[in-house]
Amino acid sequence: MSSTNSNPRSTSGTGPRVKTPARPAQRPGGGQSAPVNRQPLVKPAPKAKARKARLLVSKIDPWSVLKMAFLLSVALGVVTVVAAIVLWTVLDLTGIFDRVNTLLGDIAGTESGGFDLREFASLGQVVSFSTIIAVVNVLLLTALSMLAAVLYNIASTLVGGIGVTLTDD
Repeated sequence: MSSTNSNPRSTSGTGPRVKTPARPAQRPGGGQSAPVNRQPLVKPAPKAKARKARLLVSKIDPWSVLKMAFLLSVALGVVTVVAAIVLWTVLDLTGIFDRVNTLLGDIAGTESGGFDLREFASLGQVVSFSTIIAVVNVLLLTALSMLAAVLYNIASTLVGGIGVTLTDD
C-alpha cells in the first residue's frame, strides 16, 4: 500500500497546520442565549416602485347597473320601513302622542269631540305608508340609475369617458 494522500490541499510537512475553529457549545436554555448576528440565507426582494395605470371608463353595462341599483334600493327600502317602525315606537314610548293629544285638546277647547293622534297615525298606517314610499323609491331609483347609465354611455361616445388612475400600494 502506498501512502499517497488523495487530498490535493494537504501538504505533508510543508508549513504549519491551521486548526479549524471549534463550534460553540449550544446551551440547553432555549431563548436565553445572547442574540447572534447571522446573515439571512435568502436576501429579501427589493421593494418595487408603485405602479400607475391610467384607465378610461368608456362604457358602463346597463344590465349590471340595473341589478346593482335594484339591490341597493331594496336595501334602502327595508331601512326606511324599519326606521319608521323604530321612530313610531320611540315616540309612543316617550309619550309624545299623549302630549300632542292634550295640546290639541287645549287649543280646540271642549267643543271638539277630542282628537286622538294614535287613531290618525297608528303603527299599521305608518308601516303601510312607509312601505308604499319604499316601493316607489325602489322603482324610481332603479329606473333613474338605468337611465343614468344609458346617458353616460351616450356621453362617453362623444367625450371619451372618465379617466381613472390606479396605483399599486
